[in-house]
Amino acid sequence: MSDSTALVLSDGDTLQLICGVHDTNIRILEELFGAHVHVRGNELQLQSGDPVAQRHFLTLMEELERHTRTGRPLDEPLIHTLYHDISDSAGASLDDLHDRSIEIPAAGTKVFPRSVRQARLFSELETNDLNFFVGPAGTGKTYIAVAHALREILAKKKRRLVLTRPVVEAGESLGFLPGDLTQKISPYLRPLYDAIEALLPAELIHRLEEQNLIEVAPLAYMRGRSLRDSYVILVVSQNTTREQMMMFITRLGENTQAVVTGDITQIDLPRRNVSGMVHVLGVLRGVSGIGITYLTRDDVVRSSLVQRIIQAYDEHRE
Repeated sequence: MSDSTALVLSDGDTLQLICGVHDTNIRILEELFGAHVHVRGNELQLQSGDPVAQRHFLTLMEELERHTRTGRPLDEPLIHTLYHDISDSAGASLDDLHDRSIEIPAAGTKVFPRSVRQARLFSELETNDLNFFVGPAGTGKTYIAVAHALREILAKKKRRLVLTRPVVEAGESLGFLPGDLTQKISPYLRPLYDAIEALLPAELIHRLEEQNLIEVAPLAYMRGRSLRDSYVILVVSQNTTREQMMMFITRLGENTQAVVTGDITQIDLPRRNVSGMVHVLGVLRGVSGIGITYLTRDDVVRSSLVQRIIQAYDEHRE
């Protein structure tokens, strides 16, 4: 077995994109593979005699080259997630990364998955009326759900977007906070609005709000409602009680799609209460029309630092 392996790239522009500014991506690759990566002409070479590392390196380089052809930026989170996906699955399902996308009408925005497990979220959204996305912070659960919801709203497949979450208060009641209901609950739903603002221009968001196509509400205000022709996103669902979760999922009416996101490692409920999300994942497993997808720290797309932080916490708990 040779002590190195190399891939000849199609052109110098592709090589430059893969290497990154000031060869930033080369240093990331060297850290991942624990070996030197050299550039010679249009050739990238890994100085390692490990046959598994060589195979993964060639697959990763081919994936990065494919990504450059779609115009997707090759940043550190994408390289990390591709590397972990290749290591876990030997590239068996990497085609999903290229076949899946969400294009938002009227906004000119296109969202791609950043890992194989993220690609499964895209597939589940096209298949199920109710989806549970479970995983740590930074894995794109909320962002992907919001992107799909906006596509459905702007394509007029759904009449409105309803954003909700349980309000786990810290000594301050919503009733005593200033402003109307939307102003009171908006700080709790800031991550959802961050995603919307990243996907749509400000004037389009303003128009949707003026037309009441975006509604925000505390989970407690959902009782007694029947949601039809809607796209509903429930976040921080690990902080629902069993009763709240059952109440929420039984609100879903005709032509309504719902996404429930949460991180079961960050439950803020009093110890005597069982998390509604933990409970419902067991109850609804295997039910037709319901998807349950788990993400891991390898799917974190914010930064490699966040991945390392989550890993440190996981190891501490162990």
